[in-house]
Order: sequence, then structure tokens, then C-alpha cells
Amino acid sequence: MSAPAHPDSTDLDRIHAAVKREKADQAPSNAPAPMWAIFLLMLVSIIAGGQLGGNTGSLSFNTSNPFPAATPADDVRPGGSGAGDALDPFALAMKKGSSGYAVCGGCHQGNGNGIPGQFPPLAGSEWVQGGTERLIRVAQHGLVGAITVKGQGYNTPGGMMAFGAAMSAQDLANVLTYVRNTWGNEGTMITKEMVEKVRSEEKRATQWTEADLKPFADKNVAGDIPAGPGATAAPAAKK
Repeated sequence: MSAPAHPDSTDLDRIHAAVKREKADQAPSNAPAPMWAIFLLMLVSIIAGGQLGGNTGSLSFNTSNPFPAATPADDVRPGGSGAGDALDPFALAMKKGSSGYAVCGGCHQGNGNGIPGQFPPLAGSEWVQGGTERLIRVAQHGLVGAITVKGQGYNTPGGMMAFGAAMSAQDLANVLTYVRNTWGNEGTMITKEMVEKVRSEEKRATQWTEADLKPFADKNVAGDIPAGPGATAAPAAKK
């Protein structure tokens, strides 16, 4: 005679099957790591991080801009960053006149010696070192025909052009001051006011000749000389 079935066996089997569905048995390889292993891994990470942080001082990164933007303080040009403000009127005229002389250098050359037989020299020239009025008139209106410079005759085809219309009174004064004090020359400064005085008095529309300029050979335009050779007044205020 067989033993009677347990009245609850069906229910027990059903419950066991439900539990297996809810939480499947894990294979040994997929079992979660034990808590002690996780704690040990965290401890090692903390120690390693501390060691790395202590050595970061040996690592450096250059974050500077290799192409910095130019600033006024970087201006390396002659007279840049307001350097001209420190110059007296004579030195400033010489500095600016040296640049303005570029319009004359093609004929009279950079060394002021001119070209024999074609363009007269400015170095040692009595026309340059003589009266300021003759020199201003030549630059203002031009010069044509035969002339004698340092005992040599010159007769430039077309003559010397007039620069009065092309240059301001200040620029012309700077150039004339420069040629009067370069290549061994030494002469008083020519100011803007002196050039303006000649311009206001002489409205000539044609070039001068040597004969025309003879009365002005040793005549100087009246006016204070603010600085340089033969200075007669305190430095003029900058404008």
C-alpha cells in the first residue's frame, strides 16, 4: 500500500519554482566580489592617488601665448612709444629731417656729395651753410640754370624742383635743419616760423636763378632759434 501524498507537496513545488524564477542561481565565476576585496581595492586606489598627487609638481605645462599681441610698450621703431617727446626741438628736427631727406637723396645722394657734373653736393656747400633765406627760397621755389658750388659748375637739366607745394612748413624746416647739420655741416636751426615768413612774403611761381638769389646769399630769416648751434631762445613749447 503506497504512502499517501503529502497534502502540501504541490504547493511546496510551486513555491520553490517561483523562487528560482525570482533569483536564479549564480555560477561561481559570476558571484559578486566579497566585501573585503572591494574595501582593499578602494584602499589601494586612495594610497596610489596620494602618491601621484605629491609628484605632480614635477609636471609643468607651458600655457603662455607664443604669439602675444603687440602693445605700445613693444614698439621698437626709432622714436616709438613717445620717445620723441624727450627730444629738444633741434634734436627732434634732425630726427624727422633725416626721414624727410629721402626726397632729396635721389639727386644729392645719401652721403650728401651729389653726383659730379649733374647734381651739386650739400656736404660743405656754401649754399647750405650760408644765409638761411637763400636756402629756404631755393627749397620753396626751386632753382634752374648754371650755378657754382664749392668752385665747381653745375647745370642740372630742368633744375631743382620746388618743394614748397609738396611739403608743409614744418617738414621743410626739418629737412633744411638736417642738411645744415649733417656730413660735417654746422648751421643754425631753421624753424617752421622762418619758412612761413618766406612763404608769406614771396609768392613766386617760377624757379630761381643764381643771379636772382645773390642778394640773399648771406641773409638769415629773422626769428628765434630754439636749440642747437647758435640757439637764441629757450626751447619752444611743443605743439
